[in-house]
Amino acid sequence: MPTDQEVVETAASAAADLIFARLDRSDVEDYDVTVSFEDGVLDVDVYVLAPDATEDADRVAEDAALAARHAVDELFEEAE
Repeated sequence: MPTDQEVVETAASAAADLIFARLDRSDVEDYDVTVSFEDGVLDVDVYVLAPDATEDADRVAEDAALAARHAVDELFEEAE
């Protein structure tokens, strides 16, 4: 089974990867990925500030949170 730290790192990395796959680094003024994993409950919050981006930053943040959850699901599937 993955450790809590591995879960948090996997989720955070997946979220950041999606953000910068969809947005140019120069368009992102600020972003924050907050991940917690306690008692088997994953909580992911993503904030992206990219006012000059051609893509909707709120949508990117939502998709990044989904990508984080999916990456954690895969992590647990690989551990089985």
